[in-house]
Amino acid sequence: MTAPGFWDAQERAQTLVHEMKLIKGWLDPFDKLWARVVSALELDEMLESEPDPEMIAEVDRETAALREESEAFKLRSLLQGRDDFRDAQVEISAGAGGTEAQDWAQMLMRMYTRWAERRGYGVEIIDLSEGEEAGIKGAVLEIKGLYAYGFLRPEAGVHRLVRISPFDSQARRHTSFASIFVYPVVDTEINIEIREEDIKMDVFRASGAGGQHVNKTSSAVRLTHIPSGIVVSCQQERSQGKNKATAMKQLKNRLYQVELDKQLAIKAKLDATKADVSFGSQIRSYVFQPYTMVNDHRTELKLTDVQKVMDGAIDPFIEAYLKLSGNAGATR
Repeated sequence: MTAPGFWDAQERAQTLVHEMKLIKGWLDPFDKLWARVVSALELDEMLESEPDPEMIAEVDRETAALREESEAFKLRSLLQGRDDFRDAQVEISAGAGGTEAQDWAQMLMRMYTRWAERRGYGVEIIDLSEGEEAGIKGAVLEIKGLYAYGFLRPEAGVHRLVRISPFDSQARRHTSFASIFVYPVVDTEINIEIREEDIKMDVFRASGAGGQHVNKTSSAVRLTHIPSGIVVSCQQERSQGKNKATAMKQLKNRLYQVELDKQLAIKAKLDATKADVSFGSQIRSYVFQPYTMVNDHRTELKLTDVQKVMDGAIDPFIEAYLKLSGNAGATR
């Protein structure tokens, strides 16, 4: 970063700085964890010749903590997606079923909010549509924290609830559905950088109205952006400099639209992966009655403490999915 000319190309420099921060975000925790492991091994070796009950208990506690933190680091190492490090937008939509489904959507919104709070992530409600009687028709949450998207992307899909409905006067069992979709939060500011070496400029005499000056001077400008092949021109101004400035503005607008279209195409591709909010398409079932069970149909992980899960303890499901996906990727 201190090299001459490093900041001349702002966009490239910012990309490199960001990549360095990501690498540092991996190396620093690993170095600290490894230093603690080495320290614990040295202490354990010393205690073999000079046993000390209090120090032995301390080493045991440190060993248990290191084992837990190593597992957490191993889990994070599975987050290798291009956008995994980003914040996440969680879109929650109630399925068919009126008030019952809308109440279930609100329960899921609370679950993800609690999960984020457990991790120390920030939560912001971007959009909220309330139900007529209870619950919500839909909501969009922005979860702010490092690797929020990587951890939450396994949650995308249809979530199914089975319970005795509190809205049914006959206390019958109901099945409700809600869909979860997760987007990475990308930088919405599109920085258009145009390098001089990427531009080919041609000048020519303007045509049409404009008097003698238009016909006698080569004031019109045509710019060709070599990487994209976009061509723009301007001949409305009397001076070549003004025409070039106007053409450059056109070019930036065209390049901005190209980048915007790319982002919209990525979002459309993500939207196309949304599943139908209906029976048989669920990724997870939450059963409150006649027994209590949360069953992830992709990993076959089952937990019986439904209330704990609804309070945000969904990490076991995320971990199981990431490990399953990581192992599948390693065998391909």
